[in-house]
Amino acid sequence: MQNPQAMVDFASRYRFEPYPGLAEKKGYPGIRLKAPEDYSYNITTHLEPILKQELNIPAQLDIRKSVCVFSLIALAPEVLSPQQRTPHFDASTPNHIAVLLYLCGEEHGGTAFYRHNATGLQQITAENREHYLDVYYDEINKLRPRQEYFGESSEFFTKIGMISARFNRLVAYRGSLLHSPYINPALSIDTNPRSGRLTVNTFYDF
Repeated sequence: MQNPQAMVDFASRYRFEPYPGLAEKKGYPGIRLKAPEDYSYNITTHLEPILKQELNIPAQLDIRKSVCVFSLIALAPEVLSPQQRTPHFDASTPNHIAVLLYLCGEEHGGTAFYRHNATGLQQITAENREHYLDVYYDEINKLRPRQEYFGESSEFFTKIGMISARFNRLVAYRGSLLHSPYINPALSIDTNPRSGRLTVNTFYDF
């Protein structure tokens, strides 16, 4: 963005709300605020042809946007649910795309990607989703994940890549990839937009 600091200033003026499911410890472990409409419109208009070209999405498919929100991590590691302590996927559909704008620095880590050891899967599809979930839930029921935000490899998942946070960096990836926020617990659990792990999360389907 030409003026990313303006987004931080915007986020600092308004009240964030808990992510849906936060009380039940489901989904994103933090709080959110709706992004400005002009950002949502402009980023969608700009990205549609790029996403189609780079991710081999058929040109005739229409783009559909769901949420476009500022996000801040808020939950302490000791209160995370087992699902929040492991890599996840957003959707098993082929053209569900997550777009992430970092409005924080490299000290906040980034986003990491993983392979599930038992199944060998890195991407969850409609065809392998049920098998993956059967194995995944069996694993976490037998051996609870460590009470911490997921980072490096474990007995169940191998870290295969990472995108580092950088102020004003925009990244896009398929939501079907197994991934997790890769954070610095000492810094990133912070509800202040000027010092926390502030991102803008936008999700598209084609």
